[in-house]
Amino acid sequence: MSTKTIKVGLAEIEKQFGSLTFGRLLKSHRLGEELTQVEMAKQLKMSKQSLNDLENGRKIPSIRRAIEIARRMGVLEELVVQLALQDQVSREKLKFTVRVSKAS
Repeated sequence: MSTKTIKVGLAEIEKQFGSLTFGRLLKSHRLGEELTQVEMAKQLKMSKQSLNDLENGRKIPSIRRAIEIARRMGVLEELVVQLALQDQVSREKLKFTVRVSKAS
């Protein structure tokens, strides 16, 4: 029996599901961990409604709040900062792409 490794990059994921946003990251993480919104909201120390608003793009967190969420989720802070900033840029209908690099 052989196993085949399939590599899927961000471009392939975005082609199938749309561009990655802060909210989509939260939701995909929650679903991957098999958590309800109530359970994840408790982990993130926020209300279920706040989590729902973030997942559905009705709210965009401040950079500081995005970092707190990343730490509680155990994901890269740079990624969530980039996504939160990109969501803010997109909401303003600006055609910029945000790139975040860690300070040395």
